Amino acid sequence: MAQTEAWMNALRGSDLNRRLGFTLLMLVLFRLGAHIPIPGVRASVIQALFNSGANIFALLNLFAGGATATLSLFALSIIPYINSSIIMQLMTVVIPTLEEWSKEGEEGQRKINTYTRWGALILGALQSLGISYYLYNYSYQGQAVFIHHTIASLLLTALLLTTGTIVLMWIGEQITDKGIGNGISLLVFFGIISRLPFGVQQLSQYVSAGVLSIAKLVIFVIVALIIVAGVVYVNEGQRKIPVQYPKRVVGRRMYQGQTTHLPIRVNQAGVIPVIFAISLLVLPYTVANFVHGNWTLWLQQYFGFTSAPYIILEFVLVVLFTFFYSQVVFKVDDVADNLKKAGGYIPGIRPGKPTAEYLARVSGRLTLIGAVFLGLVAILPSFVTMAMGISGLYFGGTSLLIVVGVVLDTVKQMQAHLLMQQYQGFMK
Repeated sequence: MAQTEAWMNALRGSDLNRRLGFTLLMLVLFRLGAHIPIPGVRASVIQALFNSGANIFALLNLFAGGATATLSLFALSIIPYINSSIIMQLMTVVIPTLEEWSKEGEEGQRKINTYTRWGALILGALQSLGISYYLYNYSYQGQAVFIHHTIASLLLTALLLTTGTIVLMWIGEQITDKGIGNGISLLVFFGIISRLPFGVQQLSQYVSAGVLSIAKLVIFVIVALIIVAGVVYVNEGQRKIPVQYPKRVVGRRMYQGQTTHLPIRVNQAGVIPVIFAISLLVLPYTVANFVHGNWTLWLQQYFGFTSAPYIILEFVLVVLFTFFYSQVVFKVDDVADNLKKAGGYIPGIRPGKPTAEYLARVSGRLTLIGAVFLGLVAILPSFVTMAMGISGLYFGGTSLLIVVGVVLDTVKQMQAHLLMQQYQGFMK
């Protein structure tokens, strides 16, 4: 009852109601753009390309909500902006100027965002040209992808794909500023869940054809629910480090010392290491589709999505990227320095370098747990499809991580708006 009342209060709250309405409007525009096809393209040939096997287009199609399979305006999805954001975050460790900007607050973040947008434009243009060139050379049963097989059609397709990415980037930023939740994450989330009916239909077809038994389907659903629960548990898991602040005298007033805590999350890197690892692994496989030869057949045979080398490499890369990205997100030296400047200390640990070393040990142990968990979730689809004896079914660990993470983040932001409006939050 309290949960229902809280939701009703949320809908009656003017600011939250407006933000929710704006977010839904932007998401509707996203889905409308996903159904606007690129002109001058044969849809049957594009569909044959997707039926020919898994490649990087399958990953784009997942995030685009099926828009890539029809080569629509938003076929490239928001992937270029995500990659640009990841690159900019990693470059802050290498380039001192970017590191200084990251510490300048809102003004510095505005500068970084500007370069991120330009990076997204460049990456989007390069990917659009690459995809268009591949489609230009692809044919099925004697039919080319483009109705008018000219360079002009190639360039027009690349231009429209790049424009679609820029429009999605604008929609995502508008949602972040005027709506609820992180706009870019919501676009990816909405694209993934829009493929849910297709997944259910595919499962029903396997059951009807006798490929998948009812018993295996029940086990599949149970395993999926257990994984979702595990993702929520690990995603919300954290270690609370106690921090003590001594008494302070400011002017004529004395402030009593207080005890608080420093939360260190188990999964500090989120889903970024998984996206990085998959993008890196599908690159050689996709290049093999562009360049034909004997070595490409060997690559496709031994590094296919269900092969043992691919699964092992994916797990190792996810673990390594998780450790690397966690170091970027959680800088123990900066945290220890900020605690020392604020007069805070961890009981039993001296301020300064000993505090940094202690935080590094704790963070390393937690990161190990989170890295192994992310690796297992990432390789889970391959094991599920092999165990069930089916192919072509995308039961994505990456998609699960994204969906659960975005839902939790959005609910927390809604709770924050409720508290600001003096309503009782619906999260206990």
